[in-house]
Amino acid sequence: MNGTLAQVRTYERSVQLLMVNQFTINLGFYMLMPYLAAHLSGSLGLAGWVVGLVLGVRNFSQQGMFLVGGTLADRFGYKPLIVAGCVLRTLGFATLGLVDSLAALIAASAATGLAGALFNPAVRAYLAADAGERRVEAFALFNVFYQAGILLGPLIGMVLTGVDFRVTCLVSAGIFALLSIVQIRALPTRRADDSTGNENDRDGVLAQWRGILANRPFLLFSGAMIGSYVLTFQVYLALPLEVRRAGGDGQFGTAAVAGLFAVSGLSTILGQTRVTAWCKARYEPGQALPRGLAAMGLAFVPLLLSTALPVPDSGMGLWLLATVPPTLAALLLAVGTMIAYPFEMDTIVRLCGDRLVATHYGLYNTICGIGITLGNLLTGAALDAARRAGMPALPWISLCALGLACAAALYALHRTGRLATPAPQPQPAVA
Repeated sequence: MNGTLAQVRTYERSVQLLMVNQFTINLGFYMLMPYLAAHLSGSLGLAGWVVGLVLGVRNFSQQGMFLVGGTLADRFGYKPLIVAGCVLRTLGFATLGLVDSLAALIAASAATGLAGALFNPAVRAYLAADAGERRVEAFALFNVFYQAGILLGPLIGMVLTGVDFRVTCLVSAGIFALLSIVQIRALPTRRADDSTGNENDRDGVLAQWRGILANRPFLLFSGAMIGSYVLTFQVYLALPLEVRRAGGDGQFGTAAVAGLFAVSGLSTILGQTRVTAWCKARYEPGQALPRGLAAMGLAFVPLLLSTALPVPDSGMGLWLLATVPPTLAALLLAVGTMIAYPFEMDTIVRLCGDRLVATHYGLYNTICGIGITLGNLLTGAALDAARRAGMPALPWISLCALGLACAAALYALHRTGRLATPAPQPQPAVA
């Protein structure tokens, strides 16, 4: 970890601050969100469909507004959108802990989602701009801070929620309020066109969006990368369900699921910079990306093989079967993400030619968010069908195939030159 911090210190102050900001954002978010459903259904006594509505509004407002958030960041600058997102999440999280009416809960949930849509594209575009030629290494470090927040947030939230969920909400809101103040005072102002100086980035919004939608390599890349997000999300969906199916819903199941998250987060914190350095020394981005996706697909092989083993009734054999294959899958998914993520973020910047970077990140997040939703519906259907038909291997075969198919698509894009940096666009003559 000392080596990681030493690497961080070699970047500009703005890059260092963005990494710490992302850690703090995830810390505040994940100390609250894992416990929100239990609060809504338990403390407030809301029906299941209402809980689903409140949580769904948050996800929809974030995924649906990423493109708008990115566009605003490119037009008005990155810092105002980052600060606005943190302020809005401060208000949203405080409201979630202080109200009990459905209308207020929905409004607060929508605000927290919109906040993410405002600052996420801006943060990544800002990081890409100020990291310059060291983008790949910067995004590797960024992922370390990102995962550290995800790892620590639920642990702190568990302690606070044990006192009162309202305490969790107010502490999380306080973190975002403090983060807002720090960014207002310390984060340098950064406009989208500071590095490009491109007057065309001031075109109308619809003209910009049409231009992005005409960027065929970017759209093909976005489509091919959907699978990576569907696969990594299984740490929250298919893997915990498999642990509980095999090991039960008691304390053992709870501890085993917590172990999945710990393995995923710790492996990234300890290994991300080493994996990135190793890959960058050997592969081009278009070569590293298919390898990362292939690793994600092969992550489900341990679960596939486990379906051929007899299931013990109890004892150590049952515990091992319930924990070892899912844990290996979580570890391999983390390795695949470590390989792909820094090159993925860098490829987006290259495919947009350093123009309207936040807008491209916004559209990319929206495309992948829609893919995650559809992918989770299909994964859930595959899990249900596997149980009904007595074919436990079905979901794991499907997920393996998805990863390998996306890897093949990325390899094809690389081989045909579609992942290369586009040629500079000719600029109109100035009279």
